[in-house]
Amino acid sequence: MLAEKYAERIDKIFAKYPTKRSAVMPLLFIAQEEYGWITPESLVEVAELCDLDPTQVRSITGFYTMYSEKPKGKYWLQVCTDLACALRGADEFHHQLLDTLGIEDGETTEDGLFTVEHVMCLAACDKAPMLQCNFHFHENLDLDKVNALIAQWRAEANAAPVNG
Repeated sequence: MLAEKYAERIDKIFAKYPTKRSAVMPLLFIAQEEYGWITPESLVEVAELCDLDPTQVRSITGFYTMYSEKPKGKYWLQVCTDLACALRGADEFHHQLLDTLGIEDGETTEDGLFTVEHVMCLAACDKAPMLQCNFHFHENLDLDKVNALIAQWRAEANAAPVNG
């Protein structure tokens, strides 16, 4: 399915690398973008595209935290809670966010919109508390700011699709 739907993108990715196997990580991003996580089927498809064994691709998804091996909410919120961020209030912020959404770390809200996970080091220590939502940074946060973001994301998720 990826090969057909994203043929042009995949060709451009392959053109950037000396071998197909070198393109595995960008192709995994396409799969995750399409399905919301790296499904077992998409893992096999990426392996076939890159002329790799699925076990080799699985070793990549298992190592890098940027790939999700299980379904996540539409908005995947990662809160950095390492020491530097904790000293700037990240632990308390993380707990407030979980309380606001009514979930535990690693869980997804009942509506399927939000998954929250604590992570180590997103390289924005000076702007903590911060979070990454679907690989986009939101920095210098507090409860009011994150509540506004949650309201914005809920509104976007509930907006009627635009017919073109």
